[in-house]
Amino acid sequence: MLDENNSLEEIRAYFGMDRFASEACGCEVLEAAHGHAVTSFTITDVHRNAQGNVMGGAIFTLADFALAIACNMGEAPTVSVTNTIEFLSGTRGTRLFATAEVDKSGRNLGFYTIDVTDDLGVHVARMTATCFRRA
Repeated sequence: MLDENNSLEEIRAYFGMDRFASEACGCEVLEAAHGHAVTSFTITDVHRNAQGNVMGGAIFTLADFALAIACNMGEAPTVSVTNTIEFLSGTRGTRLFATAEVDKSGRNLGFYTIDVTDDLGVHVARMTATCFRRA
């Protein structure tokens, strides 16, 4: 189990095994703590759809990566069971950030909100998630 006693490098190495997020999408771990995480990626052409906008799937991946970190730090192995995402605005910057925060962490279920912004401060998306702890 990872927790605040692990270095950020150890946390990055562990979650780097989420290969779709880390390798295909380029997601990076910026902060990690019990119930909290910040992830980011630099927007490249691979993140864009045919219209030139950042794909919803890329935004979802970044938010889901932050969720995975926040809900697993200092907890039994945890998986999401429901996710809802609202896309609020198109991106205008060159980098996206997802900030995950725990709303309530129970014995078996956790509830989280993940906000996605760009480097210009535009609020791009909000995800809410319910997670199950596999104790």
